[in-house]
Amino acid sequence: MAKNIIVSNRLPIQVTKLDNSFEFTPTSGGLATGMNSVHKGQESLWIGWPGINHDEIDKNTWNRLKNALKREGYFPVSLNHKEIEDFYYGLSNKSLWPLFHYFIEFSVFDKKQWKSYEEVNQKFADNVLSNIDEGDTVWIHDYQLLLCPKMIKDVRPDVTIGFFLHIPFPSFEIFRIFPWREPLLEGILGADLIGFHTYDYERHFLSSVKRILKKEVSFNRVIMDTREVVVNTFPMGIDYNKFKNAAQSHLDMASDEKSDLKKQLELHKKGADKGKLILSIDRLDYTKGVVNRIKAFELFLSKYPQYLEKIRLVMLTVPSRSSVSDYKRLKKETDEIVGRVNGKFATINWTPIWYYYRAMDFDDLVDLYMTSDIAMITPVRDGMNLVAKEFVATRVMGNGVLILSEMAGASKELYESILVNPFDLNQMSDALLTAIQMPEEEQQKRNLRMQKRLQRYSVEYWANEFMKALKTKHLNEKESSVIKINEKIKKSLVEKFKSAHKRMIFLDYDGTLVGYNEKPELATPNQFVIKTLEQLLEFPLTELAIVSGRDHEFLDQWFGHLPVTLVAEHGFLIKHKNQKWVEKEIQLKNWKEDIIPVMESFTDRTPGTFIEEKKNSLVWHYRKTDPELAAERTIELKTVLSSLISDELNLMDGDEIIEVVSGRYNKGTAVSEIMGDKASDFILCFGDDVTDEFMFNDLPAHAINVKVGKKNTQANYCIDKPCDVISLLNALTS
Repeated sequence: MAKNIIVSNRLPIQVTKLDNSFEFTPTSGGLATGMNSVHKGQESLWIGWPGINHDEIDKNTWNRLKNALKREGYFPVSLNHKEIEDFYYGLSNKSLWPLFHYFIEFSVFDKKQWKSYEEVNQKFADNVLSNIDEGDTVWIHDYQLLLCPKMIKDVRPDVTIGFFLHIPFPSFEIFRIFPWREPLLEGILGADLIGFHTYDYERHFLSSVKRILKKEVSFNRVIMDTREVVVNTFPMGIDYNKFKNAAQSHLDMASDEKSDLKKQLELHKKGADKGKLILSIDRLDYTKGVVNRIKAFELFLSKYPQYLEKIRLVMLTVPSRSSVSDYKRLKKETDEIVGRVNGKFATINWTPIWYYYRAMDFDDLVDLYMTSDIAMITPVRDGMNLVAKEFVATRVMGNGVLILSEMAGASKELYESILVNPFDLNQMSDALLTAIQMPEEEQQKRNLRMQKRLQRYSVEYWANEFMKALKTKHLNEKESSVIKINEKIKKSLVEKFKSAHKRMIFLDYDGTLVGYNEKPELATPNQFVIKTLEQLLEFPLTELAIVSGRDHEFLDQWFGHLPVTLVAEHGFLIKHKNQKWVEKEIQLKNWKEDIIPVMESFTDRTPGTFIEEKKNSLVWHYRKTDPELAAERTIELKTVLSSLISDELNLMDGDEIIEVVSGRYNKGTAVSEIMGDKASDFILCFGDDVTDEFMFNDLPAHAINVKVGKKNTQANYCIDKPCDVISLLNALTS
């Protein structure tokens, strides 16, 4: 039976070693909770590091741990101390974490740590591959495993892979700083479905894919050779009912059942007339904006002294990466500023800030949420922030105010909260005043709307929606009319080729025999390509035609010595086998004089573009320019040219080019002329561009048309890239 394989850096359990066994305690993080609906019994396997370094226990103990975990549906990845240091504490948290949260100054780019990151990602991929069965679905999580999707897809292209990033994806201008940006993007694009918390992160990712990898992006789809990768937004929720039910049970508690913390919090509220508790709760991390929040509270006390001794900031700061130097400095700064504010404003009976530096159990956390009147959640950058959602879920009486940073992903959903800029201390201090003075009726109205949304889009709903989208994409691909050439089809083509009496092969050049290059003059055929063509021509009764948009001088230079038919400029010039070039008649004279100034005007306004003049056409190249600028300019240029050109001119929209051609010549008319009265019983045609569709349409019905890449096509088959075309051509004569 097909299973779901979940892959994360850590397994969702705490492992405790007993005398002769192990005890597993489930963790309560958002991912662990969300995956409960996906990870059920034998239908799922969760792969991750168990939290114990491999070099800290002997081989027998590791094997016992492995077997015990497998019985629970877990599979451990073995990591030693050095791998944890370089992969997790190193590249993941000293490079990717700060960079993706816009803290460039904290990012460290260490080649040794990058190598470890690659090796550990490969280790995770190998563990997945060793557990995959046909029909399985893989869902990989977060920034520690960005290379893993491609590593799995390269070995098992048949496996459906999902990837979800739980932190922000930065803008192109930030992401481009990362030294190994290309392999990182390619790694993520090994997935079939990529999920982000918000549309902003999705947009930033697609922008980087277009600008760095130069991939074609159509709406939320990335064209990857013969695959299409879907990128979408799936905002992560919480276990709403868990928090709501816990809050309700705490509300109904008798006095003697209440915790010491709850009693202490209630005592403060009784001691102050209309006293208010403001809650601040975070991991100690520079992305959480803790220092700015305290400064805003200090400013509030200075601006509105009437609230002295009436409000209190309750700060819970959970230790995080406490051994890392940046976090040690942050802890010291936080301690100092809390001490300064308390020293400045405290009285005998009142301390403005209660500061807890520790983790809290679930019940104490619920008490904190419930007793607080205001939650101040103001990270300077946060992928989602589930704490804000948990606070809203516990407001069973309907009252309470959430002040939320607009830099948190949750702000896109919780827009009824008071949204603030976490860098604007004045705005944050005034937001506190607004929250304190907000009528209870208004509080209830806002909270009810947010609660309805959170209850509907829970963490379980999030997980199920992602899995549904992943499986829908897989089914849609299976139903695609264009069939990807696999080994079975390849073998069938070889048999047809060898059993045929007369064979004809048509080949486009750029994107088919060779890959595209930003400098077209450098996209030349290597000796392996030439040798492959020579072997084909040695096969009896086999003819070959190279049909290209290139000029005839280029084709002559590289293929003129071969007994093949050459077509230049999309059919304007044809050189039949062992003959001379024949030029078609030009219908319209001096037309270039009208078009060149228009193209030059667009070239001047679009850096990276250039004009290529051929005998019968003008080409505007935009491969080197910014893809998003190019998207605008091409629409504009095509609109202008369409209004200018006459019936004697043809506007062709090619692969990162716009070409104006004189006459109605195209690759379709060229192949029709080449075929003439020939009765080839085996016709094979390869092309990658929209201009090659003319060939596919004009060849006889029995022709086998192959699209290189997977774009809209009339072809029967598709194939990944030029190297696969050469491999197939080699197989024909092997």
